[in-house]
Amino acid sequence: MQAALIAQPTPRNAAPNAAPNASLAGLTSLLAELPMESKALLQGRKAVTIMHNGALYRLQATRLGKLILTK
Repeated sequence: MQAALIAQPTPRNAAPNAAPNASLAGLTSLLAELPMESKALLQGRKAVTIMHNGALYRLQATRLGKLILTK
């Protein structure tokens, strides 16, 4: 037996973009709270330079596996 998909009409007073925008805002805030792996920032390098609010910072991984952030 084969099921048929039937499109339901959207009510004229419904706001079709209201829910996706709200969902996107919630997803964005959720992603901002997730931890980022240092490997993703360093990408195999020992150090990277980061621009933050117009200032340069250096993020460096030590041989002991610690991170140093300097301005």
